[in-house]
Amino acid sequence: MVSLTRNRMNDGSLHELSAAYALDALDAGDLQAFEAHLATCKRCREDVTSFRATAARLAYDVDLPPLPETLEHRILDAARAERPNVVPLRQRIAVPAAALSAVAAAAAVVLGIWAIHLSRSLDHERSKRNKQESVLTILSDCKPTATKGASGSVCVAPTGKAVLIVDDLPEASNGRTYEAWVVSGSRTEPAGLFEGGAGRHLVALTKSIPARATVGVTLEKAGGSPTPTTAMVLRAEVRPS
Repeated sequence: MVSLTRNRMNDGSLHELSAAYALDALDAGDLQAFEAHLATCKRCREDVTSFRATAARLAYDVDLPPLPETLEHRILDAARAERPNVVPLRQRIAVPAAALSAVAAAAAVVLGIWAIHLSRSLDHERSKRNKQESVLTILSDCKPTATKGASGSVCVAPTGKAVLIVDDLPEASNGRTYEAWVVSGSRTEPAGLFEGGAGRHLVALTKSIPARATVGVTLEKAGGSPTPTTAMVLRAEVRPS
């Protein structure tokens, strides 16, 4: 936690703690003093709101817009622009340094949040691309079997990997999702979730298809189920050629 000594809390440097307060980076003593100051300082309230909005946007924005190159500079410039009231013959060197350290620490937290979520976004994009490539590989060399109950097919590659192709299945809603299954003998295994909806949907099944098996789809609660709880809305009997 960021902390300033008590003899520095009344010299104007409280303004410089807005960023640290917005990111919950003040200790209990400084937090109490700053919140008392915040109640009477419109400028600090506006600064806190701005810092929090920036941090939230960086943390939760799915598209993760590029971090402005001037963000850290603007935070530091705002700190430098604050001019403490100087008492004659009193040493003032340490006060700006401590305040700048607090703001720099807050800026580092914001940059860290952005970096973490950027990494997660890149991982998501890589995973999505890998799934698309897997689907294309299966579709390039597979045997299709038409589904019953709804328009579609199951396309099984020689490796046993398969893609479920579904056309215009009503969209799952109200906390529900479609779940694919691979049934072989007495064994039924979950093989993937999807939402359905208008148009064609390609679902890379997470289970390999044995020589003789049934691929089916049920409507389940959000998150899926370990076993089917409703009747199959479509199915395909996969048989060796």
